[in-house]
Amino acid sequence: MARISGVDIPRDKRIVIALTYVYGLGKNTAIKVLAAAGVSEETRVKNLTEDELGRIRTEVANFKTEGDLRREVALNIKRLQEIGSYRGMRHRKGLPTRGQNTRNNARTRKGPRRTIANKKK
Repeated sequence: MARISGVDIPRDKRIVIALTYVYGLGKNTAIKVLAAAGVSEETRVKNLTEDELGRIRTEVANFKTEGDLRREVALNIKRLQEIGSYRGMRHRKGLPTRGQNTRNNARTRKGPRRTIANKKK
């Protein structure tokens, strides 16, 4: 398996899709990285040479990915909670932070339904 930014990317996928397994790299960023590295998007990971992998790693290093990005996001959320902002309170309560309706939906953020007495299984 090829390792990029500390992540084992899948061997049988096209490189443009495999790069999205790295936290912080989406499809558009992956396309830009491959264009700068001079690697075809159609190439499978197992067919990459060490030279091409090295060029891709160099280009990915220009972006904030994985641990650094996760740490930055966590610190941003922690800062919002500490200053007591509306968004910070929503994060603390586990509710949607971007104005979504919670009367009917929002089950992903709110978790499974609970009854009033909390006894129903």
